Amino acid sequence: QKSLDQSEDQAPAPEDTSEEPLPTASTEAINFLTSILPEEIQKIFFRDSLVAISETGKELGEFTIMVQPIMYHATPCLSIQANSHGSIDSIPCGTSISAYLTQNLETLEQQHHEYVKLKDQPLMKKMSMKRDDDGYVVTKEVTSGQNLRLETFTYKLEEMQGFVSEASNLVLLRILAQRNKVPDNISFLSLDTEMKLFPSTYVDLGHRMMKIGKEERDVFGIERTIYAEENGPMSWQCNFLSDGHLTSRVQVGSPVTMVLTHVPHIKQIDEVDPKPVFEKKALIWEDDMQLYFKFIDRTEALKADYNSYLRHHPELRALMADFLEFLLLRKPQDVVTFAAEYFAPFSKLHTEESPFLNSNKSSP
Repeated sequence: QKSLDQSEDQAPAPEDTSEEPLPTASTEAINFLTSILPEEIQKIFFRDSLVAISETGKELGEFTIMVQPIMYHATPCLSIQANSHGSIDSIPCGTSISAYLTQNLETLEQQHHEYVKLKDQPLMKKMSMKRDDDGYVVTKEVTSGQNLRLETFTYKLEEMQGFVSEASNLVLLRILAQRNKVPDNISFLSLDTEMKLFPSTYVDLGHRMMKIGKEERDVFGIERTIYAEENGPMSWQCNFLSDGHLTSRVQVGSPVTMVLTHVPHIKQIDEVDPKPVFEKKALIWEDDMQLYFKFIDRTEALKADYNSYLRHHPELRALMADFLEFLLLRKPQDVVTFAAEYFAPFSKLHTEESPFLNSNKSSP
């Protein structure tokens, strides 16, 4: 509807079609990702297994996280597998995440599935993300009953600096827990349920005692918040042991809490001692009594063996005596050649030559 003071022939004001600028991660967050060391990555390869319970203490399902090393397109990477399955009000539901990350938590590929098996209209969501040379391609597929809605989003690499996916978040939390500190002013980028980029922050909740099974353990709390505009901020509070094992996880406002029921075995990383260097010393075996007596015993054993052989082969003495006598009579300059010619007739390969001359001519 036009205003009263607007003339009929006045053109309407053009609509503002400019897009709102995308949020960016803080410098502290980007520096944190680049500061992750290979030694820290080696400490996060383990499995977490928690139980989902209601506010009344009823067991509803399970929640597992597995991080392990893997080769992705001939590059050392991290494989993340997370699964949450259970039943709320007799309705089966669950979430699964499968992803590959670099050692600086950059997401290379991620599959994120959610389902709620309602009796009349089951709901299923599939979100896939893959990085290529130009950026990220994000696909969202929602199936509600017989209805299917498919959306595709693209983001440039420069727009995704400091991005933390759901899989990256699981690893990031372990590293923060092992460092026992959440840096100030770290604001990353994350996708909300509509696959739009929004800031996500991490806050230190401090230490407290928590009962795990029959034991009391000191845990370190961290709160993650995604500041989505349409659905409002979404927060998750997690507690960890000093080695990074997850002890509890809850979405703020949810009646379901994931808890650890027994203390896991804490993996100890042994430090590799430097290889000892020993000074090389000259071996003087005559001064070593053990080596000296071994030498004497070995010498006597060889002498006895040689004498035994000579006794069983008397022809050897006669043969050598004849050779030495002939050698001393001739006194050749080349002893080796003389010996070869002397012993040649004893060889099986030697052919006896005729003492008569042969012209090799045929008879007439």
